[in-house]
Amino acid sequence: MDFVEQLKASIDIVTVVGEYVRLRKAGASPRYVGLCPFHTEKTPSFSVHSTHGFYKCFGCGVSGDAIKFVMEIERLTFWEAIKLLAERNGIPLPKRTEQADEETRRNARLYEMHELAVRLYHDALHSPAGREAKAYLSRRGVRGGMIEEFSLGLAERGGQVLTRALERAGFSHEEMELSGLVLRRQDGSGVYDRFRGRLMFPIHSESGKTIAFGGRALAAEDEPKYLNSAETPIYRKSWILYNLHRAKDGIRKNLRGVLVEGYMDVIGVYSAGIKEVVATCGTALTPMQVRSLKRHSDHLVLNFDPDTAGSNATEKSLQVLLEEGMRLKVLSLSGGLDPDEYVQQKGADGYRQALDQARGYFFWLADRARGKYDMNSADGRIAGFQFLLPAIQRMPDKLERLAVANDVADYLRVESGMVLDHFRRAASERGAAVVRSSKQEPPDPTETFLLHAILSNAEARREVLPVLSQMGAVRRFKARRIFEAIFRIVEGHQEPTFALLEARLEEGDRNLLASVLMAEEAAPEVSTDQAVACVRKLRAAEQATTRSDVKAKIKEAERRGDLQQAMALMRELRELES
Repeated sequence: MDFVEQLKASIDIVTVVGEYVRLRKAGASPRYVGLCPFHTEKTPSFSVHSTHGFYKCFGCGVSGDAIKFVMEIERLTFWEAIKLLAERNGIPLPKRTEQADEETRRNARLYEMHELAVRLYHDALHSPAGREAKAYLSRRGVRGGMIEEFSLGLAERGGQVLTRALERAGFSHEEMELSGLVLRRQDGSGVYDRFRGRLMFPIHSESGKTIAFGGRALAAEDEPKYLNSAETPIYRKSWILYNLHRAKDGIRKNLRGVLVEGYMDVIGVYSAGIKEVVATCGTALTPMQVRSLKRHSDHLVLNFDPDTAGSNATEKSLQVLLEEGMRLKVLSLSGGLDPDEYVQQKGADGYRQALDQARGYFFWLADRARGKYDMNSADGRIAGFQFLLPAIQRMPDKLERLAVANDVADYLRVESGMVLDHFRRAASERGAAVVRSSKQEPPDPTETFLLHAILSNAEARREVLPVLSQMGAVRRFKARRIFEAIFRIVEGHQEPTFALLEARLEEGDRNLLASVLMAEEAAPEVSTDQAVACVRKLRAAEQATTRSDVKAKIKEAERRGDLQQAMALMRELRELES
């Protein structure tokens, strides 16, 4: 067994996927279900099979094994995913796996440069050069423990500090430039540090690797106030949420996430014991970031800064969050305070109480509408309601959508009849647009039974495959191409695992195979004797069909007066009956 197969055999795919997706067991079967992390859905169509070690989404069609899942969810190369899984499970990597592909080697160098930068910046913060930055952190209520936990650092003003450290470590200028940590001079004479004179916040992937930085200016004249890493092969801004690698356990435990606007807000709220807090990394909220959150909980409290920019960002973020099916509350803190300021003034208990009392997003939007339109006029109230309608219509649940619409209409003093009329029209239009897709017809129970036997019982496989592969009945199976692929795999002296079998199938048959193995009812525990008896029954039915065909041919030959043909067919019939 090669190392990749050994790794897959040594890890539990349910545990691997469960790090990223909330799974629940589906009855007595070895199947687990959850919301798909790769597309937006309200009802779970994503399944993981613990016995056969694969996942399948019947909504968007994605499927694969534990390695492919980690590759897709973390956006890693094949060898990076293997290394991550091996390290997480305490499985030593053989030396030959270090000879990875060029992309993996390149990314490994990028990770090394970022880890070197974390250490360099952190040491600088604790040096005499870091006095100003430490004073700023102290004023913001961030002290030793949080500085260490978040690996905060200082990029010194020199412009060559990190560049020289990377050169000493053997990195080329081309590698440095690719990392986004340094910039090339316009005249081409060399490179210099991207971050200078800034408080540094390391940004991590969901698995905890440092992949980028955010830098806050310490001098009033330095612009921009916040400078973030450019995108690199290991960092895509639209996919990453700051602190998610720490917050994901808290999100699951508390059944909600808290989304704030900035790095300092995260650190302030986290220090108050609210471990489920994350922030965007200097970008507008994206669907990919929302899906990263939703994998852990679909409940979210949005707590952006209370200024105009924060309110506009809240309104835009609500649209994205609702489209992704999140269940939302909006927290507007009193006194015009940012989250970290509120924690400092009101304490951890005060902030936690404010979180627990956060209202549904529609009331926040209704307050926005009341600020924009004249609620004392009928036209203004209707305009306010129409302002809110797009957000309400994005709610996936029909009853909840109608209840919210009625609450908001009452809040804005709009007649409920207009609300009902509008939603009847909208429902009618949606119904006319829906195109129902037909489900694939499942295979015969005998085929399902044999597939489970062949794929789960090695002894049964040895007994039945030699007979089954010679039977013409297989050609009439709905799953015939799946069986034919199994025959070819076994002829090649390989074990027909799910991954090996799926790789030989077209999309329709891959879906059919997954639907058989992921069936709602518990997968049958098939003994060798049961499998053999099933094949015997199938063979007997095939022989009975053959005898009936021969008898019909005999009658036809006699009707034509072809006695020679009739005698030959009768001899064939006697052989079959014997």
